[in-house]
Amino acid sequence: MAVPRSFFERDPVVLAPLLLGAVLGYETEEGRVAIRLSELEAYRGVGEDPGSHSNRGRTPRNEVMFGAPAHLYAYFSYGMHTCLNIVARPEGRAAGILMRGGTVVEGIELARARRAGAADRELARGPARLSIALGVPLAAKGADLLASPFDLRVPAEPLAFVSGPRTGVNGAGGGSAYPWRFWLPDDVGVSPYRKHAGAHA
Repeated sequence: MAVPRSFFERDPVVLAPLLLGAVLGYETEEGRVAIRLSELEAYRGVGEDPGSHSNRGRTPRNEVMFGAPAHLYAYFSYGMHTCLNIVARPEGRAAGILMRGGTVVEGIELARARRAGAADRELARGPARLSIALGVPLAAKGADLLASPFDLRVPAEPLAFVSGPRTGVNGAGGGSAYPWRFWLPDDVGVSPYRKHAGAHA
């Protein structure tokens, strides 16, 4: 179901479960790949969320998080991987939803070529794998997810989900006080949970 931009003007903790089962497509010269999102993590804004890139305020890196909702916040993780986020909340209030995992539902041959040797269930199971399978580069940061070459459609009705602590988040933001990781139970696109060594219980 196509939705208006106003749909994304919500607290990311409220919005993330509504986006489970959504299908994100991306078109390149090689072709189109679409992924059904099965695992998402919500991140709030300034002073609200110690796990968020925007917790300490606006910077050149996180500027997109303060912009219009339904745009792409992309960042480089550990100097190796591109991670993709959906900007939430009204413009001016930073928030994002990390796309942690999903299942390829269109363009599987192209996704297999990009993730050579990976089993089909592993093609987009994890944030770095998801961006590689889709073919979305870091340079797409700031792109409108509701406009070509992207398209984003959400389920007509919310799906049943499970929530728990975010994975791999350092410090307090990774603890049980922030159960802002949402996933579809028993879905093959959900990545394994990994508690960060510095996360609080």
